[in-house]
Amino acid sequence: MAEPPRTVLISGCSTGIGLELAVQLAQDPRQRFQVVATMRDLGKKGMLEAAAREALGQTLTVAQLDVCSDESVAQCLSCIQGGEVDVLVNNAGVGLVGPIEGLSLAAMQKVFDTNFFGAVRLVKAVLPGMKKRRQGHIVVVSSVMGLQGVVFNEVYAASKFALEGFFESLAIQLLQFNIFVSLVEPGPVATEFEGKLMEQVSTAEFPGTDPDTLRYFRDSYLPASRELFRNVGQSPQDVVQAIVNVISSARPPLRQQTNARYSPLTALKAVDPSGGLYVRTTHRLLFHWPRLLHLGLRCLGCGCLRRRVQPR
Repeated sequence: MAEPPRTVLISGCSTGIGLELAVQLAQDPRQRFQVVATMRDLGKKGMLEAAAREALGQTLTVAQLDVCSDESVAQCLSCIQGGEVDVLVNNAGVGLVGPIEGLSLAAMQKVFDTNFFGAVRLVKAVLPGMKKRRQGHIVVVSSVMGLQGVVFNEVYAASKFALEGFFESLAIQLLQFNIFVSLVEPGPVATEFEGKLMEQVSTAEFPGTDPDTLRYFRDSYLPASRELFRNVGQSPQDVVQAIVNVISSARPPLRQQTNARYSPLTALKAVDPSGGLYVRTTHRLLFHWPRLLHLGLRCLGCGCLRRRVQPR
């Protein structure tokens, strides 16, 4: 006898990873999932509905959800039959890039309100039902920036570090209730979200930033970032497949990195847990050896460094 489909609630489905994941799960040939694809602004649901095709209204429902609002979360859950969520995918997120002196505290708080507290808010809402049924799966779209800091991405990385610490801690308790936590950690992903963000910061003024820091950001970081995405970036579909594999696993992993081409960069921190090797190497490559950095990123893109730099 076939098992009933699992209800999957996904945040941040208007574009990118969330949209692709919602469609792939809803179009599962075995119909194992009933997807509730959510977004803050339902005016942006057109792309999702077009991609869903015949799954729309059958195995996929579109709903409004603002992860920064208790009322919105409660309203969304009230529209789910029985209010039961079997799989929660915390995907909604915002980015913030630039010299710290030129970023407002309000902008920083917005990042944490969405990326961290938004995820916590959803978990608090679904956990009582999962614990009562003694089953469930919480999937968090984190980032390799939750494992290592990245220059001029301090606030975004901090929000992902917070996610990693919170959900790793929570995972210990939840195993007692047969509830699994999985942190999916993409590297650079070529999405509309990333493209718009880089376009905005390339022309931003960042008032209050000293000339040297602004020059480092524009002349060193931005070109290196574009090179990183060009050579090491992966598609949303690659990340989505990793998430689908995690959701479908009988014993889901706590952590799942999605981009093998990025692994030599994370290996630097694994080799030296103090973090000093990673910080010094990244600093020298970015500010003193840009040509070597360019060559290294090209090698990462073609895969020739992947097997040479691995943690033991």
